[in-house]
Amino acid sequence: MPFPTRRFPLVAPPTPTPPRHTLLGRLTLPERNYVAEALRTETVGGLILLAAAVTALIWANTFEGSYADVSGFHFGPASLGLDLSVTHWAADGLLAVFFFVVGAELKREMVAGQLRDPRAAALPIVAALCGMAVPALVYTLTNVVGGGSLDGWAVPTATDIAFALAVLAVIGTSLPSALRAFLLTLAVVDDLFAILIIAVFFTDDLDFLALGGAAVGLALFHLLLRFGVRGWYVYVPLALVIWGLMYNSGVHATIAGVAMGLMLRCTRREGETRSPGEHIEHLVRPLSAGIAVPLFALFSAGVSLKGEALAGVFTQPETLGVVLGLVVGKTVGIFGGTYLAARFTKAELNKDLAWADVFAVASLAGIGFTVSLLIGELSFAGDADTVNEIKAAVLLGSLIAAVLSGVLLKLRVRRYRGLYEAEERDEDASGVPDVYEQDDPGYHLRMAAIHEEKAAEHRRLAERAGAASNKPDSPA
Repeated sequence: MPFPTRRFPLVAPPTPTPPRHTLLGRLTLPERNYVAEALRTETVGGLILLAAAVTALIWANTFEGSYADVSGFHFGPASLGLDLSVTHWAADGLLAVFFFVVGAELKREMVAGQLRDPRAAALPIVAALCGMAVPALVYTLTNVVGGGSLDGWAVPTATDIAFALAVLAVIGTSLPSALRAFLLTLAVVDDLFAILIIAVFFTDDLDFLALGGAAVGLALFHLLLRFGVRGWYVYVPLALVIWGLMYNSGVHATIAGVAMGLMLRCTRREGETRSPGEHIEHLVRPLSAGIAVPLFALFSAGVSLKGEALAGVFTQPETLGVVLGLVVGKTVGIFGGTYLAARFTKAELNKDLAWADVFAVASLAGIGFTVSLLIGELSFAGDADTVNEIKAAVLLGSLIAAVLSGVLLKLRVRRYRGLYEAEERDEDASGVPDVYEQDDPGYHLRMAAIHEEKAAEHRRLAERAGAASNKPDSPA
């Protein structure tokens, strides 16, 4: 008689839980090297920018007449519609170079950087959007309650990466590379949306003929790049023509810069150590950070800091809205956006960091200098007194944000220094930090040889010490 077969219920194998995405995790080695190089240039440029801003303030408040004369001096071909003041050449011309670098950075981030991965891209995009929407909301609410003008809602929406990094250099914080990369990517996305704001909200009368000419020039620029045509003598004259046509079209001329930057090829082909976009960005970035942006600051940051002007910052709704937008709105927006992005994407914060670090970086992003000054001029064009007051509010708000972030970062400086040193440690002297070689057998063999050599040296020292202790006249 056959034994009854006992039937067991079929149990499906457990479904493996997908690994959680790490928020602000360690960068890849190529990305780390790129960020280090970019931030090194931006930090130097930021210190020059800081010096230019201080010079402008001293000049404008000590020799007000000469500052106004130089800033308002006009030159350029009037027949081409380019008889501009020094201030306008700095804002419309030199900042086009800055936005060209922004466009190149954005293109590289989209094809080879953090914005290439949708999950990784969600964080800086959401953080940047919230970091622009909340300051605009804070400004709007302040002016609705105070009965002020809503024209300046976009002023506190921008972050100045160069000035922020200058603050980091001054306070000496060894910020980990993940936080630095987050700040850089956040600023790039922030600049993109600032450009869109300028293009959409600060374009009044369009000259379609000039705009069509600029579009044809951009198409030619793209074709030359696609067919691999080389030579600055081809691209620089063409870029100047495109810029001039864009300026005369009524669209802000800096849009031409970002459009050309976005057209660069930032992917590497076989045999290339650096893509054309990376090469051009490497050449132009020092020009932007060291000359273009500081000169813009020199002729835009010269505002009157008389007692009445500073006191008025906290009594007028427009200027108070700018200060609160930069200091409160930026911090709350970026921190809140980052936290929400982490919750909805189920990302896990890097175990080496804390949410307090994200809050400190968010407060650092409240330094809105270059683009905020530009938007302030565009928002209240024709009203010199209000423009001066808005600029004073931008400077004061940026200063408060710098001090606040400096205090918050100093509280964690010992932790940051430890993380930074761990990231930079290269005990086997291979030229690659040890944290990136943990899966390389060669690294462990090199370290084993180093430790064996040290152990042999200690054995020799031990034998020598033992021999010395056995001598008759040695101390008991």
